[in-house]
Amino acid sequence: MSTRPNVKKVVLAYSGGLDTSIIVPWLRQNYGCEVVCYCADLGQAEELSGLEEKARASGASACYVEDLREEFVRDYLFPLLQSGAIYERTYLLGTAIARPLIAKGQVRIAEREGADTVAHGCTGKGNDQVRFELTYMALNPHLTIIAPWREWNIRSREDAIDYAVEHNVPVTATLKSIYSRDRNIWHISHEGGLLEEPWNEPEESMYTLTTAPERAPDTHEYVEIGFARGIPISVNGSALGPVALLTALNKIGARHGVGRVDLVENRLVGMKSHGVYETPGGTLLRAAHQGLEEITLDRDTLHYKDVVAQRYAEVVYNGQWFTPLREALDAFVKVTQRNVTGDVRLKLFKGSVTLVGRQAPRSLYSSDIASFTMSETYNQADAEGFIRLVGLPLKVRGLVEGADMQR
Repeated sequence: MSTRPNVKKVVLAYSGGLDTSIIVPWLRQNYGCEVVCYCADLGQAEELSGLEEKARASGASACYVEDLREEFVRDYLFPLLQSGAIYERTYLLGTAIARPLIAKGQVRIAEREGADTVAHGCTGKGNDQVRFELTYMALNPHLTIIAPWREWNIRSREDAIDYAVEHNVPVTATLKSIYSRDRNIWHISHEGGLLEEPWNEPEESMYTLTTAPERAPDTHEYVEIGFARGIPISVNGSALGPVALLTALNKIGARHGVGRVDLVENRLVGMKSHGVYETPGGTLLRAAHQGLEEITLDRDTLHYKDVVAQRYAEVVYNGQWFTPLREALDAFVKVTQRNVTGDVRLKLFKGSVTLVGRQAPRSLYSSDIASFTMSETYNQADAEGFIRLVGLPLKVRGLVEGADMQR
């Protein structure tokens, strides 16, 4: 084992959960350093209750809790929405998109406190260690980084609970309910426990945000979302700020059981993992934004944007937010959103979201051209020459193969 660095003061990314709670006494015991806790309020709701007191009781000299919800939605979630990024077909990147902002705030507090080190509670098997540390390196490469899970002999959540009990650290995780969760205003994730076997159906008691679809209302509900340049600005005709808008959509989607995803994903570190996500409001926004782009983007831009969206998802998932590549991708996306202004109507019923209407002042859809009724705008006879040119390679190939068969 390599010699541990001399550390005076550490700023720890702190959630108050099992892992970060036991890190406070562990850092003091193993590094003899002062520990300052940092928590970014990204919409964890009741999880923030009593956090400062808990951190100090665990041995921290201070605990910062910053409300970053507005910045999170405005500068991270909405650009993500505009990009169309979705990881491996279904994951709306709720955990991945939050890590760069948390780490950015952590670096800012480290500089304010005169700390020489930052630490996180991510395991050596997960993606988050990469997301945090790439951000540290990008924003302040002089900071020392400590990742306790890569050093200590705690090898399971059972071990972590035992350590917490030994050091009088109160935790909510138990051996009976041992899910690892991450929550913010965009989603909540569930991992571990029963989910470690992909054949197991998630137990209903595990879900936190959404109503079970079979217990959702027996009548459908319509919701209208307004956009300006790809940014959602209203719900059912009422203009709302970023946080209020997403909060409202979360409530609407959740009561109809919308936004549940069960996914076996490929982690950056090379293994597969099984997780369940609840993203009610984000699912509604994704469906609405996609519907509005259908009528406002030309074919070539829409198709190429899908290519960019996949790369954007990988950049976010892999923790590369503070990179020139992400900035360049954002520049492309911003141009594509110039005309993505209008309204979308969705129909919600027992877990399903159906896009049932869209309108835009700069819509490229022309009912005159698309109609089956004959019109002067589109001359159907023009299609004959077009088909001949498109089919020319096939015709030549057919002639060649026919000649070969006659030989």
